[in-house]
Amino acid sequence: MAGRTVLVTAHRRSEELAEAFARRGATVRRAAAMSIVDHADDEQLVADTRSLLGDPPDTLVVTTGQGLRGWFDAADAAGLGEELQTMLTGVRIVVRGPKANGAVVARGLTPAWVAGSETAAEIIEHLLERGVAGARIAVQHHGNGSDGIDDALTAAGADVAPFVVYRWGPAPDPEAVTDSVRAVAEGEIDTIVFTSAPAASAWLAAADAAGVTGAVVARGRAHEVVFAAVGPVTAAPLEEKGVAPLVPDRSRMGALIRAVIAHYGGDAITR
Repeated sequence: MAGRTVLVTAHRRSEELAEAFARRGATVRRAAAMSIVDHADDEQLVADTRSLLGDPPDTLVVTTGQGLRGWFDAADAAGLGEELQTMLTGVRIVVRGPKANGAVVARGLTPAWVAGSETAAEIIEHLLERGVAGARIAVQHHGNGSDGIDDALTAAGADVAPFVVYRWGPAPDPEAVTDSVRAVAEGEIDTIVFTSAPAASAWLAAADAAGVTGAVVARGRAHEVVFAAVGPVTAAPLEEKGVAPLVPDRSRMGALIRAVIAHYGGDAITR
């Protein structure tokens, strides 16, 4: 990737992304489109945990392994870890994908069902087929939690208790984001990497605010810049603008890195 310039829009794990591309010779620019409020600083998460302990759910939906680990970290810090562990041993656990499954098993818990496609849609389908009317279902979300699970289960008669392990905040450096959208519009960037749908939406909103969305989309359609998204959910805001992003077969950061390297003719081996 020597001679290529890659823009990383992620906040979490941005160092890892940047290093992976830099090792292949790329010039890396970083402009986190959104910030992340860590679970350790989130009083709402602790309050939601206390509420669940007081009224345990019948089912827990785990959407991310990182989220489950963060939840227990926050519970431990609040002195609720053992109580949470005990409660969850009696709860039916539904998991989105193998990474989340690994985190559940590592906590000594036993998943009842794992979504093979790693999508919220598959989780919704599975739960609705079983029937959720009258059931209390806790849903561990990632980021802003906008995955459709809560609405679908509530509409089917479930008592849904959502909680978010980390929350999206504003860009830590808005000026850098504005500079990045202008750089794309002016042809200074070869590849833009997105790892979350909220960040993709926020970056596109910055392009709107700077008045360069037309130029950005035109460069994407002309294949003058590669938009790369970690998975189909992240790709959706880009597709809505008329851009067809590069999406790896598996929704993993390592797979995203390999896909970008392979696109430029590399052997796609990363550590």
